[in-house]
Amino acid sequence: MPTPALITVVLATYNWPQALDLCLQSLAQQQDKHFEVVIADDGSTSDTADLIARHQSHFPVPLQHVWQPDAGFRKAKILNQAIAATRGDYLVFLDGDCLVQPDFMTQHRRLAQVGVMVTGSRILLAPALTQTLCAAGVWDYAVFSRQAWRLRLQGQMNKCLPLKLKLPDLATRLYKKFVWSRIKGCNMSAWRDDVQHIRGFDESLEGWGHEDADFVFRLQQAGVVRKSGSWATEVLHLWHPTASQESAAKNAAIVRAKILQKRIT
Repeated sequence: MPTPALITVVLATYNWPQALDLCLQSLAQQQDKHFEVVIADDGSTSDTADLIARHQSHFPVPLQHVWQPDAGFRKAKILNQAIAATRGDYLVFLDGDCLVQPDFMTQHRRLAQVGVMVTGSRILLAPALTQTLCAAGVWDYAVFSRQAWRLRLQGQMNKCLPLKLKLPDLATRLYKKFVWSRIKGCNMSAWRDDVQHIRGFDESLEGWGHEDADFVFRLQQAGVVRKSGSWATEVLHLWHPTASQESAAKNAAIVRAKILQKRIT
């Protein structure tokens, strides 16, 4: 089965350089180094640009920064600009508030399959643990892994076993139809040609919510099969206050209208 020659991580961020710093450290520690990173920056201030410049001076793989002015939540638009700057034939979408395991790229490469996209999962970290990690400013997965069971028992993370147990790539990972659940824009991947075929993300979806579900739906309608990346690709999601839900209902209605139109036709 063909595997990606070069993977591009499309890394979305907005004004949280402490989290992005840890995320980039985790990417720098990957076992599989045959990838590049393109940061999709939705209008962060110069603190983020300065941080990225510091990483670029010693990062082990190519690291590019794509920025647009801050005009509200326009994640879909900046993701499309970042996609246009990618060189990889396979794209992994990640958020800058997520830390990855050393085998993250290895696992996404292992699950990559022609005509298939992957939707991964996440482990939620508690506020206290998030604050501790950001204050320390240093990411060491080996140290974290040794503490994982204790942190789980203390309620500092919502699950732990997927860090220790990786399941094989079986046919049971494949979805037979579109379902809204378990779509996490902070951890998913697809072939660049398939993403370009659907013209990337729908930029009419502004404000927080559901641009990832729309993306998955349109890929599946284009004939791409969805595969679960759970128990293989889990990311560690730093805690942050819940985003404004003001636009979520509007965006959800747009996606549901597309689904209904497809059913009618």
